[in-house]
Amino acid sequence: MTINQLKVAACTTNANAEIFLPYFKEVFVKYNINTPVEQLCFLAQVSHESGGLFYTEELASGKAYEGRKDLGNMYPGDGIKFKGRGLIQITGRNNYQLLSAALQADFVNNPTLLGGKNIHLCSPDQLKYAALSAGWFWWRTNLSTIANKINIYQPIDGGMNLENFKLITRRINGGYNGLEDRLHRYKMGLSVFSSN
Repeated sequence: MTINQLKVAACTTNANAEIFLPYFKEVFVKYNINTPVEQLCFLAQVSHESGGLFYTEELASGKAYEGRKDLGNMYPGDGIKFKGRGLIQITGRNNYQLLSAALQADFVNNPTLLGGKNIHLCSPDQLKYAALSAGWFWWRTNLSTIANKINIYQPIDGGMNLENFKLITRRINGGYNGLEDRLHRYKMGLSVFSSN
């Protein structure tokens, strides 16, 4: 992947793309995100979730996740402590525990290691883990398999292409929030990924 591919597909600045390029290269190797359509779908989704590779922490307080047993938030304060962080917004005690085991880092006792508000307030470790956590979530939810069902040479707006893109969105978001923006980012990236 080139810096131009990252910049165009993520709809981000050159500076943000430069920051994340080495981390995404590591993510793509580690989690076998290899094909152009996998990389394009990944970047469209992750860049939406992070506001163009800018935010590494959910803007909301996390209070809405308080007491959410489905997320493993069983102790008072868990909602805020384990709010969405990383480029794909890892949320909940359960996911932080699973990610800790996968990346051999203690995100349960040090949740801000996944992100610090935005990239200008992040340490290199926070940036690295923000990117790696997105790759881990993508891999754990088997999203490359769905992405590879999308025909990159056919319109994304209809048929099975759209259905598969919506399925990826639902697995990441729990619904279809921001679907139009995610589709826009995918379409922007087509020019730099469909020729591969």
